[in-house]
Amino acid sequence: MTVARYDAAVVGSGPNGLAAAITLAQAGRKTLLIEARDSIGGGARSAALTLPGFTHDVCATVLGLGASSPFFRSLPLAEHGLEWAFPEAPMAHPLDNGNAVIVERSVDETARNMGSDGSAWRRLIGPIVDDWERLLPDLLGPLPLPPRHPLSLVKFGLRALWPARALAKAVFRGEPARAAFAGIAAHSILPLDAPLSAAFGVTLGANAHASGWPVAKGGSQRFMDALASYFQSLDGEIQSGWEVKTLDEVPAPIVLCDVTPRQLLRIAGERLPAGYRRQLERFRHGPGVFKIDYALSDPIPWTAAEVARAGTVHLGGTLDEIAASEAAANRGRISDRPYVLLVQASRFDPSRAPAGKHTAWAYCHVPHNAEVDMTAAIEAQIERFAPGFRECVLARATKTAPQMELWNANYIGGDINGGVQDALQHYTRPVPRLNPYATPVKGLYFCSSSTPPGGGVHGMCGWHAATRALKG
Repeated sequence: MTVARYDAAVVGSGPNGLAAAITLAQAGRKTLLIEARDSIGGGARSAALTLPGFTHDVCATVLGLGASSPFFRSLPLAEHGLEWAFPEAPMAHPLDNGNAVIVERSVDETARNMGSDGSAWRRLIGPIVDDWERLLPDLLGPLPLPPRHPLSLVKFGLRALWPARALAKAVFRGEPARAAFAGIAAHSILPLDAPLSAAFGVTLGANAHASGWPVAKGGSQRFMDALASYFQSLDGEIQSGWEVKTLDEVPAPIVLCDVTPRQLLRIAGERLPAGYRRQLERFRHGPGVFKIDYALSDPIPWTAAEVARAGTVHLGGTLDEIAASEAAANRGRISDRPYVLLVQASRFDPSRAPAGKHTAWAYCHVPHNAEVDMTAAIEAQIERFAPGFRECVLARATKTAPQMELWNANYIGGDINGGVQDALQHYTRPVPRLNPYATPVKGLYFCSSSTPPGGGVHGMCGWHAATRALKG
């Protein structure tokens, strides 16, 4: 057994691992952050994937929940180099008729963009925006018992518990608004006929209005570097290039793991009770993603010129088309017309590309661990709404679902959400426990997105885990 040289250690330096390490260091604990790869950041790292001078984010770019996270907002990250770039509009959804639905920062402006469904959008999303600050602590954590603001949570639940497709059809009369809501809800990587899938549409839609969907200037790595710099200012230590094989090698009595259940089973071994091991083995991972990073000679030539104002673009046409694509990925099938999530960050952060050039990335959901190359299908969807796009491509870098896992070990089978986030596994991740972050092993905790509140760059899984670890 390694002699303890630290009060606590965190294994994994993704957003949650960094949040956990900072929380422990803020409490005066001598803390070591351990990272297997040479660079910190997990799914929020940046790299030169295509051509010299082009900066690409390995996965996460749009950091709406990062900007609104109660924990991250409490930190002096601007003093450590973090600058936000806010797109003019958070999101756009192009339509086949050459128009597009634009989600603006303002609820009222967005409602005007939605025409006859504007009042319906205002009724659906407006109350959540109004209650945003009251709702955040309950939304970004474990099951709130009791809820801090029960009336606000009830209003949210009346919308969130629905399947996204059913809610869209019940609330909106026209296809544009239905399609726009479906595109937001599809971030869940759930079938849009699944209960709770509407929660993602309502939450992220409100987040777009309340906080925007910004990017970190210079790439998501700058956000992670700012967190690391602040952690080190608290006398925290970081050791990269160290893949933890067993807990016995970690020199601390308290260990928080920013890993999935599969990885904890490997490194904790026989120290976990048999019953708990069986529960972890039943943890479900969802569909993966196929991702393309682009170096572009010109901005994407959208048919609907106003799409250029948006940082995030959802490509899928109609509600039913998006629902069919997400159902296929969850059933182990490949969609010929996949829902595509595209980000054009260099429109609003020119530092990501040489002068006059641009970056973009796009991904679609595919069956778990699928090795399929979706380049042609994704680019067909982009060309559908931006004819001439392929002529702008200087270089591309693709990653299949298994290759996504090679970039980030937490992306099991390409699953970027840390596990299926459906009604059965939302609050019970990784296993049903009153304290989902603790394990039966004294001093051993989960702090990854495989715990509540799940996927997203918000750090709240790490903060909740660390606060519980500090209580012992």
